[in-house]
Amino acid sequence: MNRVPSPNFNDRATHIKLDYIVLHYTGMKDAHSALTRLCDPQAEVSAHYMISEDGTLTQLVEESKRAWHAGKSFWRGITDMNSASIGIELANPGHEWGYRAFPPAQINALKKLLSDIIARQKLNSQKCFLAHSDIAPSRKEDPGEYFPWQELAQEGLGLWPTVQDNSVVPDGEVNSLLSAIGYDIADPQRALLAFQRRFHPQNLSGIADPETLARLGSVKTLWCA
Repeated sequence: MNRVPSPNFNDRATHIKLDYIVLHYTGMKDAHSALTRLCDPQAEVSAHYMISEDGTLTQLVEESKRAWHAGKSFWRGITDMNSASIGIELANPGHEWGYRAFPPAQINALKKLLSDIIARQKLNSQKCFLAHSDIAPSRKEDPGEYFPWQELAQEGLGLWPTVQDNSVVPDGEVNSLLSAIGYDIADPQRALLAFQRRFHPQNLSGIADPETLARLGSVKTLWCA
């Protein structure tokens, strides 16, 4: 693992428990540009780790410190998600510069890192993972619909909806279910789109089709169990 210290961090809020890992894509043309920005004091942005497409892992901020990766965000009542989480950036051009699938070497390196963090920080391996778009649905899309959430869940890293024939929920309950899971529903359509981007990437409409409703009910049950 490489270490390239970023000056962009401070102390975590002591009253907020470290419970989450937030996954991002860099959204820049290449990994070098992203690393430069994450270490630029004028940019005022950072993450604890960055993983290049070839699987190279770089640590920028110690896990005990508060990296500046979440921005204005919310999850389950928490608005200081930087204090509540560890941030990991995956080098990827993102939707602006030619979004593409994450290479196996990058995902394999991520899986090992996630397992190590969970063991070190004693996190819940099912419920600790969040997309940047989950916590900031009105602003962010990353890590996006190509991120292999289902693959990770199959290896015990995160959860994936198990849809039964009777799991469809009424359309009128969408907002209450999104809120129960943890989403900020100030912009309900964007919150639903963030949910779809993660749990039903085949439909990025922001509209609750029957499959989205079924998955929404399933995730609510799993997350709130």
